[in-house]
Amino acid sequence: MYTPASYREQDTAFLHDLMREWSFATIVSHGQDGLLATHLPFLLAPGGHKDLGILTSHIARNNAQWRHFEAGGDALIIFQGPNAFVSVNWYDMQHTFPTWNYGAIHVYGKVRLNQDPEINWKILEKTIARYERPQDGDWSFETMPEEMIAPRLRAIVGLEIEIDRIEGKLKFNQDKSEADRKGVRAALARDVATARSADFMERLEARSQGEDDDA
Repeated sequence: MYTPASYREQDTAFLHDLMREWSFATIVSHGQDGLLATHLPFLLAPGGHKDLGILTSHIARNNAQWRHFEAGGDALIIFQGPNAFVSVNWYDMQHTFPTWNYGAIHVYGKVRLNQDPEINWKILEKTIARYERPQDGDWSFETMPEEMIAPRLRAIVGLEIEIDRIEGKLKFNQDKSEADRKGVRAALARDVATARSADFMERLEARSQGEDDDA
């Protein structure tokens, strides 16, 4: 991923936090049938190569992409954060061009397949526990009858990726002046569709100031 130094994020712990927040990601791989991509929720656990972490998810058995990994094939997993168009009109210094702000994390690793129903049961259980909100109702995975769970487990293949490399790009006007960044944040905050980008810019500003204080 092309990443100028001002946008490069190398703090693994911070990237892990963002991967958990932006957990619905895209897994991309190449096989005999060419490039394929699938959009999946990913869970991140500690450990793995250089403590970069281990990702787990599950994919439909009818999805041909999982066969790319039968021999432990490589995959790219793309996590995407907030994004928004940035107008020059929001800058204090306007002798420049419009741009696009966004956050993206690219994760690389080899995929190990899990076809053991017990392992896939645990993957589903952890995924539901991560996203299900108790206030939504009384449904529980544990109360589902076995005759409904068994076919579901046969219909999926578990994925486990030991992360080899992480690339983080947070492009939020870090190369602009404080006045320009303030103008962009204010403009983005006015629109519900782009308010998340404004919030994230403010988060990066606070984090940068905290790092400066620690220096």
